[in-house]
Amino acid sequence: MTRKNRFAAAIAIAAGTALLATGCSSGGAADDGNGNGNGKVTMTFWHNSTTGPGKAYWADTVKAFEAKNPNVTIKIQAIQNEDLDGKLQTALNSGDGPDVFLQRGGGKLNAMINAGQLLDIKDSISADAKKSISAGTFSGYDAKDGTYAMPVAVLPEGIWYSKDLFEKAGIDGTPTTMDELNDDIAKLKDSGVDPVAVGAKDAWPAAHWYYNFALRACSEKTLTGAAESLKFDNACWTKAGKDLEAFNDTKPFNKGFLTTAAQQGAGSSAGLLANHKAAMELMGAWDPGVISSLTPDAKPLPDLGWFPFPAVEGGKGDPKSMMGGVDGYSCTAQAPKKACTDFLNFIVEKDNQEGYYKAFQAIPVNQDAQSVVSESYLKSALAAYKDAPFVSQYLDTLYGQNVGNALNTSVVDVLADKGTAKDIVTTTNQAAAKG
Repeated sequence: MTRKNRFAAAIAIAAGTALLATGCSSGGAADDGNGNGNGKVTMTFWHNSTTGPGKAYWADTVKAFEAKNPNVTIKIQAIQNEDLDGKLQTALNSGDGPDVFLQRGGGKLNAMINAGQLLDIKDSISADAKKSISAGTFSGYDAKDGTYAMPVAVLPEGIWYSKDLFEKAGIDGTPTTMDELNDDIAKLKDSGVDPVAVGAKDAWPAAHWYYNFALRACSEKTLTGAAESLKFDNACWTKAGKDLEAFNDTKPFNKGFLTTAAQQGAGSSAGLLANHKAAMELMGAWDPGVISSLTPDAKPLPDLGWFPFPAVEGGKGDPKSMMGGVDGYSCTAQAPKKACTDFLNFIVEKDNQEGYYKAFQAIPVNQDAQSVVSESYLKSALAAYKDAPFVSQYLDTLYGQNVGNALNTSVVDVLADKGTAKDIVTTTNQAAAKG
């Protein structure tokens, strides 16, 4: 599964009566818009799994749903993750948006809710979904006494690594502090391998390093409060930038990281780890599936491991706190309600969630399906997630599109030696002031 939290913020949705190629839902003349009566309902569905088992999973799942619901047709459009934001916003602004689409929550979700662009599914969530998915997992999509997306996967973040390359470099165990991480990076360099892969070409993967330094530097109150105030004046934001600068000074990243993509091809950051060209990558729990698709045999990396982001001295954040997200799917306000919510309930049924895990190597939200998770790295990530006193959404999602884009870009500037820790704060505050 590819990342995640790069979705358009405020969007305008117009209802259409004709099905367009990218398009709006269309019901039959005798239909009530919900798949009832003798008419037919057609919905469009956008996701970001463009290759491999993930793409096949959605095709098979849609086919199975259509077999159970013969009056409903779902037309799928798979869009490369890094292209999805722009295409989604353009399509929805022109009235040709999908009925169902990948939703990340945070400030972007709130903007859609405030604009009246999403369907409230609270009263349509099945009893089985309510029983098998925790209220805490749903909470990220709750607002104004409603629920605006169905969660499908839990995505705790951490550092994915090659056990073989660690062993080759003489590293015993995994680092728990930044000093230990820096020592391991030196050992990996000596062994002739790039220590850390990062796809800075796409900006957001590089920015995740700053997010995690901010998670360690700032208190939970500061991080969550900024989502309301959009003010980044606390000294912890600058400290996070300085911690990033200090880390960057150790030259930990792969050669050419500023022009490296995140998830496309063997030369991407995920591909470097998949092919043992780099030893580590900081990423969310969709990464194992991406890595698997990029190994030489397109199978899971047998020596893949995971550990949480290390503790950082001098901060106010709890060292067990994590960055993390929940993948989910929303229905637009114009979607046929019954057909759309039936589909959302269908995709979180136990069997479908088990299939989701097998296709994406990601942790399903259905707690009954989590028993099938067998990989030690996913078990470790899930255990840390459950033990975390605080899990923050990825900051570019939490703070909305404008602030998120400014934050991501300014972090890359720091890594390229074109900006400073202070510039991150200044640029972010300027973007927030513009609204």
